[in-house]
Amino acid sequence: MNSFTTIFFALLSLFALVGALPVNLVRDVYVPPITYPTAGVVWVPGQSYNVTWNTTDAPSQITNPNGTVVLAKNYYEDYQHPLAGNFSILDGYVTVVCPNVTAGDDYQIVLFGDSGNYSPNFTISATAA
Repeated sequence: MNSFTTIFFALLSLFALVGALPVNLVRDVYVPPITYPTAGVVWVPGQSYNVTWNTTDAPSQITNPNGTVVLAKNYYEDYQHPLAGNFSILDGYVTVVCPNVTAGDDYQIVLFGDSGNYSPNFTISATAA
C-alpha cells in the first residue's frame, strides 16, 4: 500500500471510532414564551419597554443561557440592530427602547437564546401618543 492509502484508512478508522463514542452531553433547547408585548399593544418610538417571558419551566441545563432580543417586521428579523443582548435568558425580562421605524401593526419581538421565539404581532405608532 502506498502512504496515501495508509493515511486514508487511518483517518477513516479514527472517524469511525469517534462516531461510536457515547454522547453524554444533554442539550436542551429552551424556548420560553414571550408574555409582553402582546397583541393589541402599541409602542412609541423612543420609549422604553420591558420585554417579558415566562421562565417557570426552565430546564436545569440550558445550552445557550445568553439572550438577545431583536425586532421583526412581518417575521423579518433585524439581526443587524438588536434591541438588547448578552443578558441571562433566566432573567424573565429585559428593557428595550423602541426604535424609530415605520409605523405598522405587523411587528414582533424575537427572543433568542437556544432558539428564537416570536411575540404576537403588535403595533409601533408613528409618533408619541
